[in-house]
Amino acid sequence: MSKNLPLEIERKFLIKMPDISVLQQQPLYMHIDMEQAYLPQNEDCSGLRVRKSTLNGKTSYKKTYKKSITSVTRIELEDDISEQTYKDMVFNADPDSTPIKKVRHCFMYKDQLFELDVYTFWDDRATLELELDNENQEIEIPPFIDVIKEITDDKRYSNRALSYSVITEDI
Repeated sequence: MSKNLPLEIERKFLIKMPDISVLQQQPLYMHIDMEQAYLPQNEDCSGLRVRKSTLNGKTSYKKTYKKSITSVTRIELEDDISEQTYKDMVFNADPDSTPIKKVRHCFMYKDQLFELDVYTFWDDRATLELELDNENQEIEIPPFIDVIKEITDDKRYSNRALSYSVITEDI
């Protein structure tokens, strides 16, 4: 594996729905409206998605390819695309999946950047992600976050999997 490949190292947690007003008071807080769709999987394309993101009224579009190395580390290749390319790719998205709509709340806590995703299909839970420098990095979850369980290794909670089937188990 080339040392020059862009890696995403992150851990992910299922959490109880937080008080958004508390998040809004955290350092460097921002929220991003997101919609993403997944393209059909095959040998060459197992992790391709397109995403529309709106931050402060400005919309951008990206195509992202991800390939797992471990449950915590993935290769991530991302390119800007035009609105028309995004629409074309959404049109050709996997017909068995549903586009994911969510609001991402980003904030700092103890020099760690957290990304908390609130999905349209859940009102009692959300997910919390933390990008790391290495797989063994120590993390500290903010005290205002109520973790249900770590889901880094649970593929059912990947956004791709959720686009096929929303988990509704009791928490």
